[in-house]
Amino acid sequence: MNIDTSVLSNPLLLALAPGVLILSLCIITGLRARLWRRGRKQPGLRFCNLLLVPKRYLVDLHNIVARDTLSAHMHAASAAGFCLALFSLLVYSVVSGIDGEKLAGWVTLVSSIIMLGGIIAVYGRRYAHPVGTSGQLSKGIWLQQIFLLFIVAVCMFVIGLLAVFDSWITSEFILLRVLVTGILITTVCVLGVTAMYGGLLKHVVAGVFHLAFHPRPERFREGGISSALQPLDFEQGRLGIEKAEDFKWNMLLGFDACVQCGRCEVACPAFAAGMPLNPKKMIQDFVVGMQGGKICFPYAGRPHPGVDPKTQQHMKSGTILPGLVPGETIWSCTTCRACVQECPMMIEHVDAVIDMRRFQTLELGNLPSIAPATLQIIRETDNAAGRCLSERLDWTAGLELNKFSTVKTMDVLLWLGNGAFVQRNQRTLRALVTLLNRANVRFAVLADEELDSGDLARRLGDEVTFQNLARRNIEILSKYRFDTIVTADPHDFHSLKNEYPAFGGHYTVKHHTTFLCQLIDRGKLAKSAFNQSPASVTYHDPCYLGRYNGEVVMPRRLLRFAGMELIEMKRAGLNSRCCGGGGGSQYTDIPGERRIADIRMEDARDTGASTLVVACPNCAVMLEGTTGKRLAVKDIAEILAERLES
Repeated sequence: MNIDTSVLSNPLLLALAPGVLILSLCIITGLRARLWRRGRKQPGLRFCNLLLVPKRYLVDLHNIVARDTLSAHMHAASAAGFCLALFSLLVYSVVSGIDGEKLAGWVTLVSSIIMLGGIIAVYGRRYAHPVGTSGQLSKGIWLQQIFLLFIVAVCMFVIGLLAVFDSWITSEFILLRVLVTGILITTVCVLGVTAMYGGLLKHVVAGVFHLAFHPRPERFREGGISSALQPLDFEQGRLGIEKAEDFKWNMLLGFDACVQCGRCEVACPAFAAGMPLNPKKMIQDFVVGMQGGKICFPYAGRPHPGVDPKTQQHMKSGTILPGLVPGETIWSCTTCRACVQECPMMIEHVDAVIDMRRFQTLELGNLPSIAPATLQIIRETDNAAGRCLSERLDWTAGLELNKFSTVKTMDVLLWLGNGAFVQRNQRTLRALVTLLNRANVRFAVLADEELDSGDLARRLGDEVTFQNLARRNIEILSKYRFDTIVTADPHDFHSLKNEYPAFGGHYTVKHHTTFLCQLIDRGKLAKSAFNQSPASVTYHDPCYLGRYNGEVVMPRRLLRFAGMELIEMKRAGLNSRCCGGGGGSQYTDIPGERRIADIRMEDARDTGASTLVVACPNCAVMLEGTTGKRLAVKDIAEILAERLES
């Protein structure tokens, strides 16, 4: 029986594959957009932002992806090969003449080979590590769709091969082309259907719009840092996040863009310590909440440590917490932004955590451990130590300090912070004052007029207390004249520099390491004034100085200036591991298998250095409080003051 294959072998049929794919992407966009739009409005976003996507994708996003060279190559090969191969299929289906078909065939053949290499590498990487051991990459629907893409790549390879060598292939191969075309179209259809609720194509669609309508567009500008929390609008009704629809719609869009690569999981200090937080799982919990609790494709990655995933399959009246997100999860976060720093899709995990804390704190009063008592102490005494403000200068015996209440005007305002009430950190402040006096800096302190900056209250979700403290501090600062605020506390530095401007407080704020470097540059501190005997040290980057404000150079410069041999830890600079003291963790006290500070001290011991240098009072307290063998812990100011020749 003769079969007329002329219709089935028509190259126009090949156009169905990219056509079905485009249709699937449109349907996915429509379905997911209905879910995104459940969120609150975000003013200022325009559709013309889509024109920014190519630059943001090829430059900003790939700068992050490229930190993992293998991942970058896999991503480029699979994505570029896929797009080019589908385009060449579309061209091949409409061109006429042997030469045109061969050219399109060659493009299809080469691009499918590139795509095959990328897909095989991606599949192997996701498949290599079993879930629950060392496998950070989610499996499940991701592996299934990658396998479907492998079939697509093979089909396009065969089609390209047949097109290139059509001159010597007989009509007997027409049935092969028909079969391969049918498999290709069917596979693309299956890929499109499954992608509507999960996996690669959903990630692609959401990722494109996420880059266009990112919650923090400042991250795509020069410098790429945007870390200040936005003030909570007390007139918006519900304070903080209770349900998925309480998030702004472009935050929901960002959650949908997650590729479940697990980079945030690997970077997270809480996850490493066995605390009940996996940032990747948390983002997927939010996605389930956005879908109204429906789980189309089960999560196939590592869970929150110590949490049975079966207990997370319920939503109570649409709320995210408790139910989808365990209560202790959001309080395990140290707000170090390591997850944000490593996320290739630039998702804002920490913003989501703080917004959920705001609801728990302001609406429910539901905080763990001693956090409620600490917030009450801050409200009553204007400092977390619960001390009388008149005691802020008790450590200054024998030092020369001016008070603004007396002098009114000075070049520098030295912000002491809560470290002034802690004996450990008083040593740092004494050392800093010694250095400033040696450099003949004209400075003064607020003394008992200085209130808590509000950083701790804000990270614990108490926006009311933070805003109250910020406005009162700004009112106090407005009484005096100064050029620069200098502080040894990165948390106060961040609040004063980046978060006070939202309330009218615009100041030039410098961390003490930066200011000391400037004194050196101006010749106020000479290298000859310091003992240059060699000593090996390692430096721990504070999260709120490094990742939050991008300052990783000046502290190292100071150490080398003082003749130190600096030995870097494996995780240093913007990739530094948190000490465990940020985000109010000292007061929420969520248990894990280990303490984050102990892990960080282990990192320091592995360098073989004799001293661990810090530049933050929280880091000093946390790292000095580690168990077992530990290095001597000193602030940079202490190092310099000790080596200062009399």
